[in-house]
Amino acid sequence: MIFSSNKIIKIIKKNIEITFLFLLLLITILITSIYNEKKLLVSENYKNLINNIYFQKSINQIFDNLVPRYRNISHKISSGETFDKILNNYLIPNEEINRVKKKLNSDYDINNLKPNLEIKIIIDQSNNKEIISFLFPVSRTKKIQLTRNLGNNLFEKNIIITNLNKKIIFKEGKIIKSLYKTAIDLSVHPNVIIEFARIYGFQVDFQRDIRKNDNFQIMYEVFEDDDGKIFETGNIVFADLKLSGKNNALYYFKKKGSEGHYDENGKSVEKALMKTPINGARLSSPFGMRKHPIDGFNKMHRGTDFAAPMGTPIMASGSGLITRAKWCGGGGNCIKIKHNSTYETIYAHMKNFAKGIKEGIRVKQGQIIGYVGSTGKSTGPHLHYEVVVNGKKVNSQKLKLPSGKTLKGKERKIFEVEKIKLDVLKSELIIG
Repeated sequence: MIFSSNKIIKIIKKNIEITFLFLLLLITILITSIYNEKKLLVSENYKNLINNIYFQKSINQIFDNLVPRYRNISHKISSGETFDKILNNYLIPNEEINRVKKKLNSDYDINNLKPNLEIKIIIDQSNNKEIISFLFPVSRTKKIQLTRNLGNNLFEKNIIITNLNKKIIFKEGKIIKSLYKTAIDLSVHPNVIIEFARIYGFQVDFQRDIRKNDNFQIMYEVFEDDDGKIFETGNIVFADLKLSGKNNALYYFKKKGSEGHYDENGKSVEKALMKTPINGARLSSPFGMRKHPIDGFNKMHRGTDFAAPMGTPIMASGSGLITRAKWCGGGGNCIKIKHNSTYETIYAHMKNFAKGIKEGIRVKQGQIIGYVGSTGKSTGPHLHYEVVVNGKKVNSQKLKLPSGKTLKGKERKIFEVEKIKLDVLKSELIIG
């Protein structure tokens, strides 16, 4: 039989392919056999390893380090929170909660929690979340410490009192960019700056009246511990905001029924509503007819817009009850406050609400309720502010509020004496 060269080449190629497939199959069988033997060996070694008591102890130690036995909890109390709700949030058993409540109730009404104070707890995570230590703040200067006695499993109670010393601080400065920034640069406490803005907010338009190089003075109380740490701020006892060369001095006077800030003639500056609820903002759109910046047609603007950087604090222009704190469609995040039977105020386009602010709670005049944003129908960060008088929206910048009280008779004489004392104290602090 004679084959052509092409046919011979095809036969050789076919035999090579068969041989290669045979060898590949043989190698696969050998590798699989070896792997199975090793797998059985590894499996046996693995079983021996996990059953080894020293290995088990090592693993337990690793996991103990990953999840510490004791957990430290620090919780700042928010307005409206209850004692049970706070502890339930940390999955502390009801039995433990009741033990703590029983021990605390003999000294303090735990239903009267004070916002912004901090509860500190240490729990044993390996023992059904048992409370080892519980530090409860009655006030900024008084705390109740509960410590579990591991011998009898009962709480031992200790009252911790921090003695505070009152100190008067005096600061003065020249306004360059804004009152707030200048005061912060002088290390004035933010609470004091907010109160300063509040007491001047009845008579001063912070956007129009304040100019570069105007001056201010603040004399205020702080309360320190023995190490000089400031625990809280007190009253502004004297303030002066010099605008275009004219002094506007205010003095703090405390007498039952007449507590507050008065000008040098004994007239109270405080009114039901502040003129502006925001510090350092620019009046960007007044009350009245305007072309809507988004819709494009003329429309009555029943509020006042204050342009300010994103996140600028917004204050309640008067004390009252929050009747709305939610999303308001085109108004974005908004708040409505009922001050009395006559006045209501509305604050719109907020970035977010301040901590603890919600419907149904009462706020004080000057309290921060939220922050400037651009939510809802808005072209940029600003506060849309409305004042409602007897159900009708009015121009907040032209609103005439009743004048404050003027001290007379014996009260006026006492005030004049207190005013002299404060002026002398101010001079002493300036001289140093």
